[in-house]
Amino acid sequence: CQSEQQVLSSSLECVQSIRDGILAEAKCTESDWLTLLPQRGTETQTHSALTLLGVDTETLHKRVDSEDLYVTSILYEMEETERMVTGREVTELVWQLCLAHSASYETAGLFMALVFELRHLSLEALRALWQRSSFKCRDNWQPLIDALPSCATEACVVLMKELVVSGEVEEDKVEYFFWSFAFIPKPTSGMIESLAPLLKSPRAKQSCFLGVTALLHQFCSAHSSCEGVPAVQSVLSTLGQFLGENCTVQDSEHLSEMQLVLKAIGNAGLAAASLAPALSSCASLSSNPTAIRLAALQAFRRVPCSARVGDLLPAGT
Repeated sequence: CQSEQQVLSSSLECVQSIRDGILAEAKCTESDWLTLLPQRGTETQTHSALTLLGVDTETLHKRVDSEDLYVTSILYEMEETERMVTGREVTELVWQLCLAHSASYETAGLFMALVFELRHLSLEALRALWQRSSFKCRDNWQPLIDALPSCATEACVVLMKELVVSGEVEEDKVEYFFWSFAFIPKPTSGMIESLAPLLKSPRAKQSCFLGVTALLHQFCSAHSSCEGVPAVQSVLSTLGQFLGENCTVQDSEHLSEMQLVLKAIGNAGLAAASLAPALSSCASLSSNPTAIRLAALQAFRRVPCSARVGDLLPAGT
């Protein structure tokens, strides 16, 4: 059989000189042998040398105040900096985004800068910014519309709600707004208070119900007594009115709406504990369509065990 030969072999040899605990000199020789034909090849050698030129004694013996040291994890820490951001600066950012190439590192950097700048603006400043920067770029792109869902402040959420109500944004962007609510890390009661009336709108769609209730669940996960917050009670009251006493529906259109409401209640999770008795009635009523009864049971998925009803279904149903 034919034996395999090593095509490339390398070696590195270094000599280091250390004085007073400091590397003073290092000389290295690297050899590389490339085999092209049997018994024939080519060799290269690289010589390098590093020599210490001087030492800054101040840096060697710099004293560190122990009060400035603390133990932490390796997770990145966001530096909190207080800086005044003006609407004019943010408007300039939007203009720069419009002028930048759509697929470039510059555009990505400008967009992230826009998101972070928006987080410093008050609701009044955001409203004024919208009046100045609601224009579309040459490629029909509205940077401000795309940046608002990533802002995640109460002022940004309120502005998004106002834009939805006024009809100033296109339908696909409205959907984008609502789905983004599920990813807000620290929702506030002010956000919920602002969004609650949207559930009563005849034009409220699936994304509205699911987005608002996902936000509600996130809020209640961080606030143990959220059921006493008026904004939370407002959302639950609206959902409870849709349920009625036992989820009775008249036709297929109302069946679809009831399924959506039950799915939204399941989304609300911890906040929906007060609706447990109504959900139990919805699941227990044998005259309800099977789809409704199953949806009512599934709505318990995030409700605390202490609030669940033990005998959801009577025997024999």
